[in-house]
Amino acid sequence: MKYTTEITIDLPRDEFIKKLDNPENMKHWQRGLVSYEHLSENPGMEGAQMALKYKMGKREFEMVETIIKRNPPEEFHTTYDTKGVHNIQKNYFKEEDFKTRWISESEFQFSGFGMKVMAFLMPGAFKKQSMKYLQDFKAFAEEGTSVLDAS
Repeated sequence: MKYTTEITIDLPRDEFIKKLDNPENMKHWQRGLVSYEHLSENPGMEGAQMALKYKMGKREFEMVETIIKRNPPEEFHTTYDTKGVHNIQKNYFKEEDFKTRWISESEFQFSGFGMKVMAFLMPGAFKKQSMKYLQDFKAFAEEGTSVLDAS
């Protein structure tokens, strides 16, 4: 399953990248994030891995992020792996009139039967969740609004 989401953030690209690139900021725009842990000696660089723990409702899960391409400030590509799901995330950042357009290409590959069924029955849920992260980042970056305040 592949789709693209995009949003414009009212910040110059350099400021946008500083906020996006700081892992301490993730808790402010990634709902359900409980913790993160660097698994590599080279955090933030190509090949680096980070474990991310989430809690959504009563469901807890962990995924591993791997940076596959880092070309600031134009692009940042990662993969996310969790049970039954491999997600390839390609992010592009375009500066336009002192604003940043974030274009996010998502590709989900499913290996588990349950995840394949869910993806078939509810493909919109994945795109909706991706868009929610972009909207929550926009609120955090532009206004300092944290998803932690909504809890």
